[in-house]
Amino acid sequence: MKAARLIVLGVALAAGGMAAFLVTGEEEKPKEVAPAPVVQRIPTVDVLIAKVDIPMGTAVKAAQDLHWQEWPAATTSGASYILKKDRPSALEELNGSITRAPFTAGEPIREAKLIKANGAAGYMAAILPSGMRAISTEISPETGAGGFILPNDRVDVILTRRPKDADRGQQADTTSETILANVRVLAIDQVVEEKGGQRVVVGRTATLELLPRQAETLALSRQLGTLSLALRSLLDANKTTEVDDKTDRKTGINTVRFGVTTTSK
Repeated sequence: MKAARLIVLGVALAAGGMAAFLVTGEEEKPKEVAPAPVVQRIPTVDVLIAKVDIPMGTAVKAAQDLHWQEWPAATTSGASYILKKDRPSALEELNGSITRAPFTAGEPIREAKLIKANGAAGYMAAILPSGMRAISTEISPETGAGGFILPNDRVDVILTRRPKDADRGQQADTTSETILANVRVLAIDQVVEEKGGQRVVVGRTATLELLPRQAETLALSRQLGTLSLALRSLLDANKTTEVDDKTDRKTGINTVRFGVTTTSK
């Protein structure tokens, strides 16, 4: 009886050992790893990029403001980007150029938005749109919205006319009217864009962007009275106005004398 038990116990131990061996063998067998998918690299080229924000009217310091960066080659086809393979010395060539329009950090540099430092054209003439004129007028904190007008703002020009009869002690009415509306301020003195977080520019002259006929109106108005600039809301910048030289609805100055209205052109 004892012998039979020993035989059964031995068979059980042998079976258990065999099972353990089989399990261990399965675990030790290396698992097959699927090969990693092949990632195809997109062709790139080095493009000249703005390293930092560059405001309009700023002299470019190439070493600080610009750098080369890889760019997908497919997106540069037909674009006016500056490529290192075509112009390896572009950093030296563009150093000192003046920005005609602002650049944001990471934006590709385009020469159409730059004015060469040795260019023949002046900066103001270069940024002025075709057909427009730049004309300056004197301002003060009282006539320039307290100094809160900045370049690229839109303003109305108001003429306040004090009749000559008032100088001789005779009673006469002082009148004001808007002679130009929704015109762009190009510069305050020689500041063409807000810089260094500056929020107020108190200057003595404002340079406006006008049509030729508007420029004539402004020049005449300076001889007739005091000019003031009224700052427009950003929400109203694109709205049409009553005074618009493009439609010839108002091209001169209305003068009221003894109840009779005449227009100076």
